[in-house]
Amino acid sequence: MAEIDLQEQVRTLREKLNRWSNEYYVLDNPTVEDHVYDQTYQELLDLEEKHPELKIPNSPTQRIGGTVLNGFTKVNHEIPMLSLGDVFSEAELMAFLDRLEENVGQTLDYSCELKIDGLAISLTYENGQFIKGSTRGNGIIGEDITENLKTIKAVPMQLTEPVTVEVRGECYMPKASFVALNEKREEQGQPIFANPRNAAAGSLRQLDTKITASRNLSTFIYYLMEPEKFGIKTQTEALEQLQKWGFKINPDSRKVTNRAEIETYIQEATQKRSSLPYDIDGIVLKAEPFTVQKQVGNTVKVPKWAIAYKFPPDEQETKVLDIEWTVGRTGVVTPTAVMEPVILAGTTVSRASLHNPDYLQEKGIRLNDTVKLHKAGDIIPEISEVVLDKRPSDSKPYEIPVNCPECQAKLVHLDDEVALRCINPQCPALIKESLTHFASRNAMEIRGLGPRIIEQLYDKHLIKDVASLYQLKFEQLITLDKFKEKSANNLLQAIDDSRQNSLERLIFGLGIRHVGAKVAKILAEKYQTIDELSQAKSEDIAQIDTLGQTIAESVATYFSSEHVSELISELKENGVNMKFLGQTTEQQAQENADSRFNGLTVVLTGILDQIKRADAKKWLEAHGAKVTGSVSKKTSLLIAGHDAGSKLEKAQDLGIEIIDEATFLQQMEEINR
Repeated sequence: MAEIDLQEQVRTLREKLNRWSNEYYVLDNPTVEDHVYDQTYQELLDLEEKHPELKIPNSPTQRIGGTVLNGFTKVNHEIPMLSLGDVFSEAELMAFLDRLEENVGQTLDYSCELKIDGLAISLTYENGQFIKGSTRGNGIIGEDITENLKTIKAVPMQLTEPVTVEVRGECYMPKASFVALNEKREEQGQPIFANPRNAAAGSLRQLDTKITASRNLSTFIYYLMEPEKFGIKTQTEALEQLQKWGFKINPDSRKVTNRAEIETYIQEATQKRSSLPYDIDGIVLKAEPFTVQKQVGNTVKVPKWAIAYKFPPDEQETKVLDIEWTVGRTGVVTPTAVMEPVILAGTTVSRASLHNPDYLQEKGIRLNDTVKLHKAGDIIPEISEVVLDKRPSDSKPYEIPVNCPECQAKLVHLDDEVALRCINPQCPALIKESLTHFASRNAMEIRGLGPRIIEQLYDKHLIKDVASLYQLKFEQLITLDKFKEKSANNLLQAIDDSRQNSLERLIFGLGIRHVGAKVAKILAEKYQTIDELSQAKSEDIAQIDTLGQTIAESVATYFSSEHVSELISELKENGVNMKFLGQTTEQQAQENADSRFNGLTVVLTGILDQIKRADAKKWLEAHGAKVTGSVSKKTSLLIAGHDAGSKLEKAQDLGIEIIDEATFLQQMEEINR
């Protein structure tokens, strides 16, 4: 192929990928199915690998991370990145607006925007190409985080016009990513992040860009430098132009013309706060005309033409009745505060994780303390502080246990972890948690085998590990509490069915550290059999895309254990499948190409009478659909059972296709023929 034709082909592929990425991550309006994007991405990647001279820093293929930085260089902000002044009541807010309007001698329109609780960033483009990104720092000097910002899908590498411009906004971590990240860190014995903002800041300052890429960060851009260069006169016009160039702006921004509209905006933001997929801590009001912004100017620290109204904290006082310690499947021993129940953000809360001993001691929590309780990121119950003047006079410091609450083995800290661990392989709690995980839906899916039954089986010495599940007999099961002939036969059938599961379920079920369901699928696809995987070297596993050294070493170490070899042999002897039975991602894409559900983002809601929701989800995913839990502009289809509520209403408002259970079952049957 001629060099000029090759360059044109690469340019066209990049344009397509940039456009599709913008439609998906910025506009919430994808126009192509996921497998089309993936195939095009792979085509570009192959061309760049064969012709390295065609690689450019802003190519879509450079988003995945992989660069290990030596540190962060300093960046001088020619125009300071100011913070906002705060007010904490509507009366203070109205007083600020009165002073501003008195100063300029006129009534003003304002831009109302949600105050995203994230990290301020600056992005610089030359001729439409992203060249530099930085943190706010102290407002005068920030840090160059260009390589990490490249991994964020909402940051465009190329704008829709060849403009040279600097924009500013907020980088944030979605609530779902925050919860998943903290759960993973806690399981691994690492310190947890206090809130999504801290998590976003910590993720942006990683020296390994792959870590940043894995954190699922996003951005909202809200500030255009030097708008007069583009003939833009108001903040609303600036937001519209930013979106046209390809930036993600917050859809809830609104121009208001009077105080009543401002009060309405505050009420709406307060009501929707807990249901938003990202954290906000208030609203921002900006004088709409840029002439006014220029006229009133800034103080040394804050603009005089904008203000942040901060939400009052949703906090309740309650008393700590007890501190319970539980052992997880990886041996991490976690403290939980048990408290007098209180209503918090619309739900009753009586428990809050204390995460680890360091956290408990930093907070200084004792039994019978009165504490202030809130929800971190509007999600996770968290004790913010102890009310010291209400502490009982006979209070004593809480003593951290030195022995496992289940087996009494000595607890240890491993590898400078903040977590306490029980490392006794025979610890009953650890074994029961491992068994529960093995039987869970995303692992071996042994229906009906929950924690209570596992506890009975273990306490009666009928099982000792996951292999012994496959040796259970009818006569043994019938001795369990509330177990009759039907229950025993159903459980035996479920155990027998699990023997035929594909390899990825077994890998996940074994509970290998750092190996979740997605990683298990990748390993199963790559190695095909348990024997091949168990012989794989860590350096080979580390070469698999998206995995890396930590996972590789964990897998290799796990399979090097003699105990694990014996366990695998026992499972084999009991007829458990050791092969990958599924299709590779590429095979699935090809087979599902003509499926009615292929590439759709589907939401299930309401009560389904004829099919379990888990089975419907499994079937949809097997036929190329992505099943999510919330309705958005990205949703392609809503399957509504009876008594469907707010999700149905939102889908109707957004004009999303809606079908009932009967129609879904009919379409399933047609595809299954």
